[in-house]
Amino acid sequence: MKSKEKISGHCRQLRLGAIGSQVESIADNASAEGISYLEFAEKLLDIEIQHRNLKDMERKTKEARLPITHNLQEYDCSLVEGMPASRLEQLKELTWLDQKFNLIVLGPNGIGKSFLSAGLCHHALKNGYRAYFRAMDEIMTMLRTRDISKPAMADYKRLQKAHLVVIDDIMMIDIARNEANAFFHFINMLHEKTSFIITTNKSPKEWAETIGDEVITTAILDRILYRCEILKLNGESFRLKNRKTIFSSID
Repeated sequence: MKSKEKISGHCRQLRLGAIGSQVESIADNASAEGISYLEFAEKLLDIEIQHRNLKDMERKTKEARLPITHNLQEYDCSLVEGMPASRLEQLKELTWLDQKFNLIVLGPNGIGKSFLSAGLCHHALKNGYRAYFRAMDEIMTMLRTRDISKPAMADYKRLQKAHLVVIDDIMMIDIARNEANAFFHFINMLHEKTSFIITTNKSPKEWAETIGDEVITTAILDRILYRCEILKLNGESFRLKNRKTIFSSID
């Protein structure tokens, strides 16, 4: 008992939480299996590394701010025109991310643009990339408040180091000229260093109507479209197709 308490104390001091909580059961299993001291040490370290990797992934997922629906295994390509399974598999290889390519996911509301982009963001996270998911209004709020808000500045610095930034529902909100200028500088800062996935129901030609400044719009598009694939999706709205009701059906 004293040995267990001493080992637990050492683990707390060394911040080996997984080993400290499981060392007794691991030792019992090792004794039953008759493994060597080196194999026992390897098991201990494997458990600690797995625990830390899990915690690290949980932290990264929280910082990414992924929506609830982000598991690509649940994405049904048969329900969407423009995203065959072969193309999705190619996107999952992430060569476009290594090449600093951008993706624009274009299509009507409700067909899974956010689902697809969040899924690719999560897939990138699992493969060791720094990836973040932000709605357009979150990006603009961050840019407006970064000089007066520590959380906004922290997020700004976090996105500066990203391999991938998803901007969801771009051009869904009207942007004032000064805000459009700030958004341009944000895109320009990350240009050729970070890949973007942008979801939108408006074609790039329509973006000027939201921004209200053709020069700034052209400058933004020049950077986004320089190395970019436009994925045009179509189909029936998932939300309307699977609409819920609080009422029971009445004959």
